[in-house]
Amino acid sequence: MKLRLSALSLILLAVTGCVAMPSEQNPVAPPKSQYDARVFDAETGTPLTVRELAGQLANTDVVVVGEYHGHHASHLLQARLQQALFRQTPRQILTMEQFNLDHQDILNRFLAGDLGETEMIEDAEAWNNYRASYRPLMEFARQNRLPVIAANAPADVVRCVGRKGPDYLKALPPETRALLPETPFLDTPAYKEKFVEAIGGSHGTETDELSERMRNTYHAQLLRDNTMARAILEAQSNHPGHQILHTTGTFHSEERLGTVAVLAKRAPELSIAVITPVFWPDEEDNVPLEANRGKGDYLYFIQPLPEEFRDPERERKAMEARFTDRKSADCK
Repeated sequence: MKLRLSALSLILLAVTGCVAMPSEQNPVAPPKSQYDARVFDAETGTPLTVRELAGQLANTDVVVVGEYHGHHASHLLQARLQQALFRQTPRQILTMEQFNLDHQDILNRFLAGDLGETEMIEDAEAWNNYRASYRPLMEFARQNRLPVIAANAPADVVRCVGRKGPDYLKALPPETRALLPETPFLDTPAYKEKFVEAIGGSHGTETDELSERMRNTYHAQLLRDNTMARAILEAQSNHPGHQILHTTGTFHSEERLGTVAVLAKRAPELSIAVITPVFWPDEEDNVPLEANRGKGDYLYFIQPLPEEFRDPERERKAMEARFTDRKSADCK
């Protein structure tokens, strides 16, 4: 009987899409798997299904979904929300941190059917987890003929700013510089404090040499944020009346900092909703809402990822390396 019921549930899901995900059967319970997310309105503490969340976002100009890169619950929520928003507002644009703007033509060719997936992955230098994490988003956009915008700054430019500082942009060819924001390092004091703490805390100010490296690394981060903000604004300008769904690492949007703060400064008339992932502590049975309320307009609680490090110093070095991105690039 259990097998028959399970098979019936799968058939209903495939045909109607109406069978609730585990997170919608009991939205107050802790997430039960790495795919599971519990969504809440941060202001009211109200638990929401994805459909209810989409309903509240129906008139929002820009929906920013932060993610922990590679976390299955983040990517599943993004895909489900993309579809729920589309059912309400078919005029939708997907903007993505996960592709760099100098590869926009490659994305366009893929969406038009001129490139195969592997060709696109190789030519656009897609992230290693594209197939596992971002394929559903891209395929939904492709099947429904929706624009997809490569929103991030060119990787080599970001690396070289991280090494040589913001003046590196002056050496760029005019056609490359034109791709970037006119004011590429707009920021807020709160974001700078958060950044320094994230990649090393007091380690960032121990010596002048290290402080300079920290400043350069921070400018590289700001270049990403400002470039993504410009890409979102250009998408809105080029496609009036469309709703924008932006996928990004949560650091770029949490607490409405980073890309979101730049957007708010440059286009205060825009309505922006920030959806932020939060790890549900293992020892908590109740929703840990109060301590996280300021992180986003909506919160989705997910299981923690396996612990990466036990050695704090090794963790600090790894975090610094992630932000500085030390892959080879010709910065002359």
